[in-house]
Formats: sequence, structure tokens, C-alpha cells
Amino acid sequence: MNAQPTNYDLLYNPRLTVSGFPQIVERWQRSTEKARASLECYLDVPYGTDETEKMDIFRARGPSKGLLMFIHGGYWRALDKGEFSFIAPALANAGITVAVPNYALCPGVEVRDIVMQIVQACAWLYRNGGNFGAPGGRLHVAGHSAGGHLAAMMLACRWPDYAHDLPKRLIRAALSVSGVYDLTEIVKVPTVNCDVRLTEKSALAVSPAFMPPATDAPLYTAVGEEENQGFHVQNALIAKRWRRVHAGHVACQGDNHFTVLDELTRPDSALFGAVLRMIQI
Repeated sequence: MNAQPTNYDLLYNPRLTVSGFPQIVERWQRSTEKARASLECYLDVPYGTDETEKMDIFRARGPSKGLLMFIHGGYWRALDKGEFSFIAPALANAGITVAVPNYALCPGVEVRDIVMQIVQACAWLYRNGGNFGAPGGRLHVAGHSAGGHLAAMMLACRWPDYAHDLPKRLIRAALSVSGVYDLTEIVKVPTVNCDVRLTEKSALAVSPAFMPPATDAPLYTAVGEEENQGFHVQNALIAKRWRRVHAGHVACQGDNHFTVLDELTRPDSALFGAVLRMIQI
């Protein structure tokens, strides 16, 4: 009896398995409007020359204890920084300055181009975060889904090769939520790769699972209990491949690929606690 072929769309495309996605996004948008109204923020701050190279920065309430760049998801092809301000209030209340960058989207660009945009955003924040009250040398990165992939890629970056004024350990630590680390798997996902257009070769070149971390900066990972199985496989893979720097996995019980982000808005959640540990607050 022949085995059934693997359905990679069901393994890796959460929009096919989470029926309430539109309602979740609407809730995020309402919370984002409240966040922008209640926090001291700077919107559309340029970090580069391209129209997409802008970020929103939210000042910590009180003295800043750390700077966190949050990279949104959307499989490198969708969504916008303007939909994710809702993650800032609880973090700002904890004394964390939050920056949310935008980046260009596939198929207009390739994933490798997006990686370099986030490299540029990190370098800009390292040089300019103090202008927004953030302490020097305290840059951390977190990301969700495609943003989780990009967060891990920042730990693989050799920063002095990018610019001579940057330290080797520019990123103090990273948190990847529902990240993807072996992008050769995405080549097999028709409903995603139709826009992302990865090949085996280009996927390998941007897969952190197949490159070493550049420093000893720790990587924290998390995945929702009810996420597509592919994200659990990816989480186990990076924990194994990067065991030298893997600081631990955060279990998010009852969460799917989208509701897991709500945990960053709850100061009593395990994921929020992981952020505080990562930033050493």
C-alpha cells in the first residue's frame, strides 16, 4: 500500500488551519490603535533610503532597561509593522523600549534582501537607540513566524563584516516565536512559495539551521501548542542544531500560530517572562 504524499500546505500554512484569522487581525488592529494613542511613540522613522525601510519606536515608561526590536511575520510576503503596535504597551510598562521595523515583501524582493534590510535596521538601532531613551549596548531581537526566522538570522550575522563600527555581539539575545529555520521546507509549500519563490539553493543560503551562530548570544524559542506540525518540527530542529546557544523553549499551551502573539501582551505569561529573562530585567 502506497503512503500518502505529505501535504506541506497543511504542515506550514496556518491560514489554512486557523478559521478565526480575520477576527484575530481585527482585534490586533483595535489594540494597535489604543497602543498608539496611549504610548509615546515615533512612527515611520527611516532606517534606510527605501520607502519600506521605516520603523515605529515606542519609548519605555520610565527609565529604559533595554531595547527590543520586534520583527513581524507574514511569510515574508504580507502584513505591515502598523498592525503590530499592540505588542508594545505591556513591554513599555516593563521598562522596555520597543522598535517595530517594516521591510519589503516578496515577490517584489527575495528573502535574502529582507534579511539584509533587517541587518540594516539592527545596525541603525544600535547606533541611534539612545536618541529614544534606550540604553547603549542593550539591543535584543524578537520575531514571530517569518520574523522569528529573521531574528535567528541576526544571531548568525557577522556584524563587523557588515560595518567596521559594529561589535561582534551587536545582538545581546533573541527570541524566535513560531520561527522557520530550514527554508528548504518552504520550497515544498505551494500556497506560500508561489510568492516567496525560494529554490533549494536560495533557501539554503538563508536557513539558520545550516549556519553557525556568530557569537554566544542566546536564542530563546517558542511555539504554540496547537500550531501546524511543521512549526514544531522547525522548533526541534533549531534547538538541536543551535544547542550551544539555545537558551530554552517556551511552551504556549492552547495557542495557535496567531494567538501565541497575545502572550507577549500578558505580563503573567511564560512568553512575557522569557522576554524579561532575555533582557535581564
